[in-house]
Amino acid sequence: MDLVRIIIAILLPPLGVFLQVGFAGAFWLNILLTLLGYIPGIVHAVYIIAKR
Repeated sequence: MDLVRIIIAILLPPLGVFLQVGFAGAFWLNILLTLLGYIPGIVHAVYIIAKR
């Protein structure tokens, strides 16, 4: 299941984080990072998914 979440995180980083943690602080941080730059959003999303 983590592989599917990582693929989703590459395509839509906030969705991948949402599937992992819900509406927690990491989700809102990922939205901010994705708006500031797509690559930081991807890196953060993959980190959150791999960490948990």
